[in-house]
Amino acid sequence: MPRIKPSIPPGKRGEPVRQRVIDAAERLLRDGKADFSMRDLASGASVSFATPFNQFGSKAAIMHALSARRIDAMMQRLADVSEPANAPERVLLAVDIAVRVMLEEPIVNRAVLGWLGTAGAPPGQVLTHSKALWALALGEGEGLAKARRAQALACLPDQLAFAFRGVLSFWTAGELSDEAFALSASAMAKALLLRFLE
Repeated sequence: MPRIKPSIPPGKRGEPVRQRVIDAAERLLRDGKADFSMRDLASGASVSFATPFNQFGSKAAIMHALSARRIDAMMQRLADVSEPANAPERVLLAVDIAVRVMLEEPIVNRAVLGWLGTAGAPPGQVLTHSKALWALALGEGEGLAKARRAQALACLPDQLAFAFRGVLSFWTAGELSDEAFALSASAMAKALLLRFLE
């Protein structure tokens, strides 16, 4: 019996396969199907059953790709705004942007973050990606104490990444309301910045 190739919707022809798979995963999560199977994913992306495995290797890797998509959106939005002149204001702007990105699709984002914290999932590049966001926000450290600027630029991207992820995990678990998430994330950033101000 001949194999039937999945039909690609007209608007999706020519779109890179990886992109279609990630988009399909996002749609499934948006529909509340966090427990989707790879078969569901392949069907939603109009690709063969093996394609999601060939492109990503596992469902966890797809979730890492979705996380990277969120951080990329945060970085792009930060780059698109006329930046404040100093690092502390840019960091607080980055926190605001990051919170807004997460709140735009809470069902999707909570599902992705739940997967990132799953034991046994292959390690991804979430920390590296997150640190890049905070390094972008810090820039050259304008507005930080000159005597501690080098130290700030060396340690704050890590600390901001760890701290934001911590606040995010409590929001993901439903322990923080959306408003408390925003306030806690901002307070966390201010506390970390405080020791590096004049």
